[in-house]
Formats: sequence, C-alpha cells, structure tokens
Amino acid sequence: MKYTIPFSKIAIGDVAVVGGKNASLGEMVQHLHVLGIRVPDGFATTADAYYDFLKSNNLEVSLFALLDKVNKADYLNLNSIAKEAREMILNASLPRPLVEDIAYNYNLLSLKAGRTPDVAVRSSATAEDLPTASFAGMHESFLNVNGADAVLAAVKKCYASLFQARAIKYRIDNGFDHRRVALSAGIQLMVRADLASSGVCFTIEPDSGFRNAIVLTSCWGLGENIVQGTVVPDEFHLFKPFVGKVKNPIISKKIGSKLKTMVYADNGVVNQDTPPEKAAQITLTDAEVVQLAQWALLIEGHYKMPMDIEWAKDGHSNELFILQARPETVHSTMNPMLVKEFRLKQKGEIVVTGSAIGSGISSGVARLIESTKDAHKLNEGEVLVTDLTNPDWDPIMKKAAAIITNKGGRTSHAAIIAREMGTVAIVGASGATEKIREGELITIDNSQGKKGVVYKGKLEWETLEHDFSKIKMPQTKAMLILADPDKAYKYSFYPSAGVGLLRMEFIITNTIKVHPMALVNYDQVTDQGAKQKIEALTFQYADRKNYFIDKLSQGIATIAAAFYPREVIVRMSDFKSNEYANLLGGRQFELEEENPMIGFRGASRYYHERYKEGFKLECEAMKVVRNEMGFTNVKLMIPFCRTVEEGKKVVALMEEFGLRRGDKRLEIYVMAEIPSNVLLAKEFAEVFDGFSIGSNDLTQLTLGIDRDSAVISNLFDENNPAVKQMIARVIVEARASGAKIGLCGQAPSDDASFAAFLIDQQIDSISFNPDALLGGIENMNKAEKNKLLVK
Repeated sequence: MKYTIPFSKIAIGDVAVVGGKNASLGEMVQHLHVLGIRVPDGFATTADAYYDFLKSNNLEVSLFALLDKVNKADYLNLNSIAKEAREMILNASLPRPLVEDIAYNYNLLSLKAGRTPDVAVRSSATAEDLPTASFAGMHESFLNVNGADAVLAAVKKCYASLFQARAIKYRIDNGFDHRRVALSAGIQLMVRADLASSGVCFTIEPDSGFRNAIVLTSCWGLGENIVQGTVVPDEFHLFKPFVGKVKNPIISKKIGSKLKTMVYADNGVVNQDTPPEKAAQITLTDAEVVQLAQWALLIEGHYKMPMDIEWAKDGHSNELFILQARPETVHSTMNPMLVKEFRLKQKGEIVVTGSAIGSGISSGVARLIESTKDAHKLNEGEVLVTDLTNPDWDPIMKKAAAIITNKGGRTSHAAIIAREMGTVAIVGASGATEKIREGELITIDNSQGKKGVVYKGKLEWETLEHDFSKIKMPQTKAMLILADPDKAYKYSFYPSAGVGLLRMEFIITNTIKVHPMALVNYDQVTDQGAKQKIEALTFQYADRKNYFIDKLSQGIATIAAAFYPREVIVRMSDFKSNEYANLLGGRQFELEEENPMIGFRGASRYYHERYKEGFKLECEAMKVVRNEMGFTNVKLMIPFCRTVEEGKKVVALMEEFGLRRGDKRLEIYVMAEIPSNVLLAKEFAEVFDGFSIGSNDLTQLTLGIDRDSAVISNLFDENNPAVKQMIARVIVEARASGAKIGLCGQAPSDDASFAAFLIDQQIDSISFNPDALLGGIENMNKAEKNKLLVK
C-alpha cells in the first residue's frame, strides 16, 4: 500500500489515487517541465492513506453514520454534524507508516532545497477538479508550513476539511457518496510570492466564454486575496492566437486597487495593508505577462480544454511558477451560439456600481448579511448583499436571486460561484453594504457589459433568446456599429461580418478622459483642477502622451481581437469642438463655435496646427494596434472630409505618421456624409479605398436640417427622395470606381423598404447597432429574396 507519491511519479490518470489537483500537478511536473514550465516540487498522500487513517481509528462506520443524520430537508443540523465530524478526525492519529512516509519525503525536499523548506499543504479530493464538479475552494489549504511536525498536523487538518459544512453540502447537492470521496494532501514547496506577486490565469474569458482571450489577474503577495475576493487585482487580457507571434499580444491592462497584501507570518500568513504607492504600481512586466500566457497556452494544449491556472512569482529569484491547473467548468461546456439577451426597458436611480458577473438582469429584496451565522435571514429569491464571500457561503448563495459584494474581482470566490450557478452578481461594488438599505427592492442590471449597476426599485426588463446557428446570413454584409470595448466579447458571438463602424470617441471619453492636446502640452495647462486630475490619471507615464496611446490602442485592440479575422473599421475621432472642450483640459485648446456641427470637426482638424499633434497620437495608437499587436484586420476611416484636397492632405499626413495605405493591407475609408462626397465620389475614390455612408449627417446636410433641433425634427427623413438620390448616386459611383461602400445607420433595421432600397442599389454592407442587428438581417434577407423573385 502506497501512502505517498512524489509529483514526478504522478500523472493525470491518478485522480482516484491523489485527487484532481495533485494529479494535475504531477502531470505538469512529468510532461510540461521539459517545455520550460516551472512547477514547485513536492509529493502527495494517497487515497489509500486516507482510508487507512479512517480504518486505523475505527471511524469507517461511526463517521459516515453521523453524516447520514444530516437533515436534507432544511439542513438545520448540518453545522453541528460537520463540527462533530471534524472533531472525530482531529482527535484521531495518523497511522505510523503514513507519518514516516511524510517525514521521509519532507526530508528529501529539505535536502534538495538545502534548508528546512516552507511548504503549502493543499487538499485534493479524489473527485475534485473534474469537468463536472469544480470543488473550487471547498477544502482547506495551509500555507507557509515549516517542519515535519507542522506538515503532519496540516495533513490531518486537510482530512478534517473534507467535513466542512460547505463540503458536505456540496457533495450532497452533486450526488457524491461521502464514502467514495477521499482526501489527498499535496505537500508543495512554497514560492515566495509574499515578496512579489501571484494570481490566476484563465485560457478562456470567464464572463462571456470568448475562447480567444487569455485573462490573467495579479496582486501583491499571496494569491489567496484574489480567490477570497479581498482585493481588486490587476487584470491583463491577451489575444490567444497572437501569443508568441507578435511584438505585443497584450490587448488590455487595468490596474486594480490591491489594498491588501498577504505575507508570511510565523508558521502561517497574515493580511496587511498595501502601501498606497505600491498599490498603485502594476504587479507584472509585459514580458512576465506574456511568459505566463505562453505557459497557459502550453497547459491548455496539453489538457485539450480551457484551463483555470494559479501562478506565483518568487520574490527571491524573480522566477515565475505554476501552482495549480484545473479545467474551466462553466463556459467550456456551453454552446456560445445559444444566447440570452436582456434589455432593461426603463431606467431608475443608480445606487451603486461594480464589476458585472453574468450578463443578466435580476430583481429582489436586498438582504444585508454580515456573516454566515445570519444565513437564515436570506429567503429564496432575495438579493444577497455582503462584504465578500468564501466557500462557507456557498449554501447561502444558492438561495439568492442575485449577489452583490463590496470587494472582489472577476476571479474572486463570489464571481466563480455565481458563474457556476448562473446567478447574476456584482463584485467590487464598493460601499454596497452602506448604500443599499436592508429590505429595499432593487434591480441588478448586468446587460451593459463589464459594468454592473444596481438601481432602486423593481424595473421592467425583457429577455430574448437567440440561436445564432439558425440565422441565415444575407449575401450583403451585415455588420455592427460598436464603441464600448467592454461589450466586444459578448457581441463577437452575434452573426455579423465584422464591425462596420467603431467609434473611438467612447474610448476617449470614458477611458482616456483627457484632451489629447492637454497631454501634448501638459506644462501649458492652466486649469489647475484639470491638471491635478490629468496627473492622477497619467502618473505612471514619464511621457503623458503614451497614456493616450496605450489606452486608445488597448480599447481598439480589444474589439479587433473579439472579431478577428473579420474586418473592423475604426473611424478616427469625430468630436465636435464643444464635445472636445468637455474633456479634461479641453477648453483651453478649443474654439467656441456658433455651430460646431458644421465647424471645426473631422478631417479639417487633423492637419490643422490646433490639433495636428493630437491626431498624431491617434495615429500612433493605430500603429500599435496594427504593427505591434498584429491586428491587420483594422481599417481606418476619415470622417467629415469636405474636399478631395483635404482628403489628400490627411492621407499624406497619416503616411508621415507611419500609416501608409497598402502597408500590411492597410485600407483607409472616408465617410460619405457631405453632398460634396457624393458629387465628387469618383475623385474621392482615387484618394480612399472605400466609403461609409453616414446617413444622419448626409440627411442633415442634404435637407439643410439641424438634426439637434426639436422644432423641425419632423422634417428629418432618410427616406426623403433627395437623400435617397444622394445615397443611390454615391453607391453607383463607388462601384464604378471599384471602391467598397457601406452604410451605418438605424433606418435599414427600422424600415424594410429602406433595406430593400440599399440592396437594390447593390451596396456592399450595412452596419447596425447591436440591438438592431437581428431585425436588420431579417430585412436584408427579405429584400434579397424579393430581388431574386423580381428577376
């Protein structure tokens, strides 16, 4: 009978012997170490050792007889039975052969390390980490354990953790026989992450199920803070197909608050406050992020499934290590083509916001629960509001219609369990337990991307179910209009030929927030309030211009990655002067215009001395997206280009700034939204690769209507014969010149006849807002069918 096995002798087929966690560690040590992946050495106790422990202490009958007494109707006696079971384990003695084996293997680790090593003693259930049951955090782990006696005590505590109330309930809920689940303890060398950083890595985006992203989170110190949800970690997204193939596969970086750091204490750990200056620093270099992503790809390739990976960095050696790898258990088993879409039909008063987990909407009475002792206060269908959760909360969370926590990130316990249960949750909603009143009715809205919003009262919403696999696509390209990178993964599953219009203004307003010229001329900014805010946003950048380049390129790259290899047409900035002025530091660099709608906007800004350096930053960001990140599916578009000469100036300026038409298949389009674009379409086609009809501005300027004027809004009509003649003419001219042409607007989804008109004119593509896409596709299919019938 084997009581212990070194990791180097364990493989993935040994789940029944050492549990899923330890089997995976052994598999990586055996097969992935040769590929350069570092996994801390160690050994595992076996299932036989656990069963012999029960037998030698005569617990086989009494222990399971006790568990049979759990009242499965209300579980009111669960805690008392669990406590009694753990006491039975802790009061028992480990068999002498097991004691000797553990001591022997620990001494071997000491010899290899040249010292008495600190180890982690982790629980690994024999049914654990299977694709059908995650057992995430269900059993105990003990960190910074030093000395053979301390290891023996920790092993027994691992055995006892098999009888935590949460673990007993989980096994009952998932149909596991208590007698057939054993506990293996993994004894693994500790990585000195308390002196560096650690975290979690998913090889699938855990909220949307987007499979081409690697999502990595990181905090200072030991990674338990991420799992427990104690901190908001740094978060990195990488485009999986480009890892190891392009200069920079990191498409998104966000710095978390990281207010706590878990470090070693005497034979244990302690959580301490992170110094503010350190909390503001990013925890990994780009090279380290890429290294971890490359390892994650190798691990996923070896296991042939999306993986959930724990990693750590050693503060002494600065080396990275993989601590655990388990199958991702939520989205990897789902069909991404079956989508539920939620739409809030009314807005209300916002109470608090945080990170959205799940894309649904829910409503219920708020229950503020401080600890698991108050679990009885939460009724079925109510909203659980608390500081943070751990595995002890699992039975409570199952009753909740939604979950809201003050703390935690996307890989925290609350987030993981909410995804597994399919429950709407908002984590990291700072101040939720103070802002939400006990017993009040609230609505949780996660339908708008990564930001979750809590509203007062019960608001109305609708739920739509789609099977995208059954949607017939028209021959004419149906494309999307997008602006928000946080929604890109979600909309990547929608049936489309790509993104026909990506508005970068949203990224500038919501993420960058600063006028580009205020970054170019930071020392000249006179508004001291704005200057302080700019400094706070850009303090990590020696050259503040790079802040703009980084944030814009990452926002664009996220959308480009979501739709790759489908084309994504990015419109260069099209703020009006009054809109630019609202950005931080903006008023100093903007004119006051009587009519900004037809003033200093679009192409006219780009080569003008008042904005030329700002446009250069936009071009630098697009160079990063295309040349460093590798997204050559990104095409660029110039808005509001009044004359052919102006178009030539802008294209020449873009070439000067490193964006040359034709390089790496770069195409530059122009918006067709001014009558001059239509009347001189042939000439514009010699300057640009294609057109996108902006029907709103074209209607406005054809009919001489200020579209913002409520008094004459009834005259604004894209179906006006003059407007349709303009559209028909520019399509004919574009096709005659061999230039591509599409239209971005609401009319083809609202009006089937307008879609038919565009298809009759042989337009190449029509772009829709996401909520109008399916209706637009239906109208396009009808139009194409009718066109065939007429022929």
